[in-house]
Amino acid sequence: MQHGIMARTVFDKGKIEPMQKGKSMKKIFTASVLCCAVILQACAPAATPQQQAQRQHNIACATGTIGGALIGGAIGNQFGGGTGRDIFTASGAGAGALAGQAYAC
Repeated sequence: MQHGIMARTVFDKGKIEPMQKGKSMKKIFTASVLCCAVILQACAPAATPQQQAQRQHNIACATGTIGGALIGGAIGNQFGGGTGRDIFTASGAGAGALAGQAYAC
């Protein structure tokens, strides 16, 4: 009986270790890609005042839309039960996104 347990333990340890190595490798790769993106962005030409104003407007619109969706989804989640709750949450998120976009843009 103990022989079967030992075999399972060794087998399980062999399965877990490669998964952990793969996850850490993905984290290193993701961090490397993000660092390269930041470095390349720093090499971009300076934005004109019009481009900066447009970028700020776009950020404000996106923030309003995302914030509205989060608030609307949280409010919609308070109603219904089961699949009804899911429908209310999705509807609230959609309505909140529209309202947030209308307000921010």
